[in-house]
Amino acid sequence: MTWTEVLAPIKESDYFKQLWLKVKEEYANGPVFPPKKQIFRALELTPFENIKVVIIGQDPYHNDFQANGLSFSVSREVSTPPSLKNIFAELKSDLNIDRTNKELEDWAQQGVLLLNATLTVKAHTPNSHKNLGWETFTNFIIKEISDKKENVVFVLWGAFAQKKIEFIDTKKHYIIESAHPSPFSSYRGFFGSKPFSKINEFLESKGNKPISW
Repeated sequence: MTWTEVLAPIKESDYFKQLWLKVKEEYANGPVFPPKKQIFRALELTPFENIKVVIIGQDPYHNDFQANGLSFSVSREVSTPPSLKNIFAELKSDLNIDRTNKELEDWAQQGVLLLNATLTVKAHTPNSHKNLGWETFTNFIIKEISDKKENVVFVLWGAFAQKKIEFIDTKKHYIIESAHPSPFSSYRGFFGSKPFSKINEFLESKGNKPISW
């Protein structure tokens, strides 16, 4: 199946038409991130049929030039945000990989869907679009992946992401849960959780190619 087929029912709904009108209005009224052409970049880079892993974030980074349509990823020209620094620290601890590339496009192209629950944000105002209506759309995506695929790894970092478990069939899929990589919570169970090796071990156990992190 393709994203076009999967998303047709919701994209044709009155709900989505209303949401899209609100989104266009927000972009017309002032700076909103990511750039409009990158709102659906996570879906564009990770075709539905290629999904192996889903990493759920909350909403896009809200400072200039950071957000690029992929959860936790930032553009090369900006400094590494604290959560991403901690993700890279855990990657080094887990698999001894020194990653410096902050743009996570290569993960997305290998089947890691980097999905934020809210796909847009007003500049310099975190969580400003959380009531715009995006979560109906992204919850639909999570449930469709759960229903229509098997053996996907869902990575739920932090309490916000963990609430999404209600849309996932835990008998068909592998769930990785820990504290969020944010500096406020990373020491409460994110560090030492070894998510990258766990993902690859699971994928290989199902005959799938591991992710090159």
